[in-house]
Amino acid sequence: MSQSSTDSGAGLLVELRRGSAVALHRQLEASIRDAIRSGRLRFGNVLPPTRTLAADLGVSRGVVVEAYQQLLAEGYLTSRTGGHTRVAIHPAHSGGGAHPAPVAASRIDFRYGRADMTRFPRAAWLRSYRRALIEAPTERLGYPTGRGAPELHDALADYLNRVRGTFARPENIVVCNGYAQGVALVIAALARSGARRLAVEDPSSEDDARLIAPTHGLDVVGIPVAADGIRVDALERSGADAVIVTPSHQWPTGALLPAESRAAILRWARRRGALVIEDDYDAEFRYDRAPVGAMQGLAPEQVIYAGTASKTLAPGLRLGWLVLPDHLVDGVAEAKMIADRGSPVLDQLTFADFLSRGEFDRHLRALRPVYRHRRDALLRALRAHVPDLRPTGVAAGFHLVTWLPPGLDENSVVDGAAARGLGVYGIAPYRIAPGEPALLFGYAGLNEAAIAEGIAILGEVVRGLQRRPIALGGSDQQGF
Repeated sequence: MSQSSTDSGAGLLVELRRGSAVALHRQLEASIRDAIRSGRLRFGNVLPPTRTLAADLGVSRGVVVEAYQQLLAEGYLTSRTGGHTRVAIHPAHSGGGAHPAPVAASRIDFRYGRADMTRFPRAAWLRSYRRALIEAPTERLGYPTGRGAPELHDALADYLNRVRGTFARPENIVVCNGYAQGVALVIAALARSGARRLAVEDPSSEDDARLIAPTHGLDVVGIPVAADGIRVDALERSGADAVIVTPSHQWPTGALLPAESRAAILRWARRRGALVIEDDYDAEFRYDRAPVGAMQGLAPEQVIYAGTASKTLAPGLRLGWLVLPDHLVDGVAEAKMIADRGSPVLDQLTFADFLSRGEFDRHLRALRPVYRHRRDALLRALRAHVPDLRPTGVAAGFHLVTWLPPGLDENSVVDGAAARGLGVYGIAPYRIAPGEPALLFGYAGLNEAAIAEGIAILGEVVRGLQRRPIALGGSDQQGF
C-alpha cells in the first residue's frame, strides 16, 4: 500500500493511502480538517496553492481542488479570487476534542442559490459568443457607456415585456454586474435624491442592501412578512422612502404577493413619493401556478425592476439589469461608469444574441421539469422522514422553507445535521427581528438520490433532538 506525505509549510502534514477504499480527496479533507481541529493549522495560516500541494503529493490538481472546495463549504477554510486559501476558524470552534466528528462518506448540501451548473447551455452560448465576436460593430469594442450595449437593451425589453409583463423601454435599461451591483447603484441614487430610510422584507436575502445602505446614510427597517407576503400595513407605518420587495416569490418564504397588496404598495409609493425596488430573482421557475407578471408593468415610474442571470444561467456571468423610471436613468448610468467603466461588452452581446434567438427560452423550458422533479423528490422525502416539518413556497423557484414544530431549535438542527456531513440552513441569519424557526432547502443542484439520502439523515437528526428533553420558553412572535 503506497503512501505519500508532504510538509508544505504552515504545519500541513498529509498522508494519503493509495490502496484505500476512501477516495484521495476525502483523505486529504480529513487530514486538513484534523490539522485544524488539533491546532497544528492555526487561524489565518495560509495553505499551499492547489498546484503546489498536488505536485508535492503526486496527485492531480483536481484532488486538491475538490478537497479545498469541500472545506470551504464547511467553513474550515476561506478564500478569495486571486488570493490565498487560509484557515478560517480557531480550534475551539472546530468541533475538536478527543473524539472528533466522523467524516461522512457522502456530503450533501442543501445550500440555497446553487443552480445546476452542469446544465449550463455551453454549446448554445458558444454559438452566440462566436456570432457576437464576428458581428459586433467595431465601435462596440471601445469603452462602453454606463447603460450598456444597445443590442442587449433591445433584447431585454422584448423578453421582459413578453415573459414578465413589464413595461420596459430599451432607453430605460442599465446593465450591471449582477443584482448586488444593481442594488448598490440604486441605493446611491436614492441617497442623492434625499431618501433617508430603506425598507426590506423580514426575513429577506437583502444582505447587500443592509450593508450598503448605511454607508450612504440610509437607515434600514425590516417589514414583517406574513403568509401572503410583506405586510403593507407595517410598510405604511415605517416612514420608508423606498422598499425592496420580491412579490412574485418572496424570499425565502415563497409567498406570492396578492393583487390587492401590490395595488396597496403602489398607492403608498405614489402618496409618499417613494420608490419600489422589485427583485425578480427566480420568477421564471414555476411549477404549480400560472405566471404572475411583474409589478413594474403596473407603475413603471414608481417601480425599479431588477433582474439577473445568476439563478437562470450562472452567477459567474455577472449579468444583471435594471429597468428604471425616466428620472433615474442618467444618474444610475453615470454611477455605473464611475464604478467600473461599464460591464464587458462581448458578454452583453452574447446574451443579447442568446435572448433574441430564443435560446434562453429553450434553456428555461429544459430546466423546469428537472427542477420540478427534484422539488417533488424533496417533498416526498420530507413527508416520509420528517413529517413534522411544514413546507411552504413550493410552487416556484428552486428552494423551499419548512417551519419547525414547537420545541425544535433551529440551530440545534443545523448543527446536528452538520455533524453528520449534511448541509441544511436556518433562516435566522436572514431576519432583522426574531421569528418562527425554519429551515431553508435549496434543491436545484442535487439529484433525486442525494435529496432522498440527505432528508433521511435529517430525519435521524430531528428524531434524536426530539427525544432529548428541552426547556421551552414562551414567545409572542408575529408574522414569519
